[in-house]
Amino acid sequence: MSQPHFDWTLVRSFLAALEAGSLMGAARSLGAHQPTLSRHISELESQLGVALFERTGRGLAPTTAALALADAARQMQAGALALGQALARRQHSTQGTVRIAASQVMASCVLPPLLAELQQAEPGIQVELVVSNGLANLLRREADIAVRMLRPQQASLVARKVGEMQVHPCAHRRYLQQAGVPQTPQDLLSHRLLGYDRDDTILRGFAQRGIALTPQHFALRTDDQIAYGQLIAAGAGIGFTSAQQWRQWPEVQPLLPQLKIPPLPCWLAVHREIRGNPLVRLVYDHLAQGLGRALQ
Repeated sequence: MSQPHFDWTLVRSFLAALEAGSLMGAARSLGAHQPTLSRHISELESQLGVALFERTGRGLAPTTAALALADAARQMQAGALALGQALARRQHSTQGTVRIAASQVMASCVLPPLLAELQQAEPGIQVELVVSNGLANLLRREADIAVRMLRPQQASLVARKVGEMQVHPCAHRRYLQQAGVPQTPQDLLSHRLLGYDRDDTILRGFAQRGIALTPQHFALRTDDQIAYGQLIAAGAGIGFTSAQQWRQWPEVQPLLPQLKIPPLPCWLAVHREIRGNPLVRLVYDHLAQGLGRALQ
């Protein structure tokens, strides 16, 4: 024998009448017209071949058949509600891929926990992290968002300053036990210093304080930020790095608190034409808020 076809609209009207005890109350709860509810119940009774309600002066009295069907109807109601919620979540979920360009230190020390938070909050978003120090990737649309330590000057880019990265001279405690702790910036000249190779940032910083340094003052030189940090962590000498980096190494401590090194501003940049993209905007706002916290 073929199974009867159940129209969910009819079952919903039946449940509303069962709960309200009257067609008027059922119509009010569903925001429908009373004749429509009456027609739905009559149609359902015709399909099932049984009477579901007895019309009384006080409203509707459920029959034994109606009470027997009530639990199954409520299960259908719960299933329909769950289906509607799932469809709504899917319709409003954020899905897609966003490419983020960042420097080595930013990509390895600052962004990982922020991106992990993003994945927890928006599992539908896929992130491609491009480790690069140049701005050309934004201009060529090779990345959607860039985290940079210099403000981009290109008119086609929109930049927002989200914080500052503090830089300190620091060294491993093992090195300091052997070589002593410098008390003044001038004392650094008698220590084993770690410097950059082609990048003259450290040299220019000392020159501004009247201390003339040359590349030969650096016992070890590299422009690779990750390798540079690992040299500090290994006790190779005194280097200059951000608090976000040296705090990851328990045995490394900052030095010379009186040496005020200008902080590095952190900029969040995006191409002007895509900043209105909802997906990019969501990731941009998440990074702006997270970087503000991380760089405090």
